[in-house]
Amino acid sequence: MDTKPIPLKFAAHSKLVQDITTAHGWLPAARYTNLRDVRSYPKLGFLDIEWKNYDLESHIRAAEKTRPHITIARDVENLESLSEILDEADALLAFSERVAIVPKDERFNGHRLADLIPPRFMLAYSVPSRYGGTKVPPELFDRDTHLLGGSPARQLDLADKLQVYSLDCNRFTIDAKFGDRFDGTRFITARHLGYRECLRQSVVAINDAWVAAAERKAAA
Repeated sequence: MDTKPIPLKFAAHSKLVQDITTAHGWLPAARYTNLRDVRSYPKLGFLDIEWKNYDLESHIRAAEKTRPHITIARDVENLESLSEILDEADALLAFSERVAIVPKDERFNGHRLADLIPPRFMLAYSVPSRYGGTKVPPELFDRDTHLLGGSPARQLDLADKLQVYSLDCNRFTIDAKFGDRFDGTRFITARHLGYRECLRQSVVAINDAWVAAAERKAAA
């Protein structure tokens, strides 16, 4: 199984955020609706989607252009749509090294995901937040999993519950606008630092926290 003790990390955000995150080992990321801020990078790590207004053709065109390491298929909010979404994911797999399926329908809870989702796809766990999330429990996720959104702390809470291959996180960019930075466990006020430095220190703290999580897991 292709697992990584310390997950790949992405932040689909502005050029400034891309420059800071990639300087600290994260990979470039963008939504398929906006590739402008990643034009200067030779390889895209993560191609995110516009899940509320999803457009398959736009997604495929962006994947063909950028050839990302990972992209996300349309969320499976209705189990009856799974077969169609798997077909869409196969189309994306022609241009992306890995494609993640996002199980959201609660009816997944009565099944093993291995019985419904072929092993050629990784999974994505939609971390619960005010913007969305999944009610499918983490223990059903049976393979490499991408953590989709949510706060850094909530993502770290899942380190021991999932085979976390990768994660994307934008939450720290919102808090940085208000002068807050992530310290590895929570956001703290640091208005004197300014936006850019709050971003940088948050990224460093997220990296350190995942290293510590991997060390704890290895020692368990």
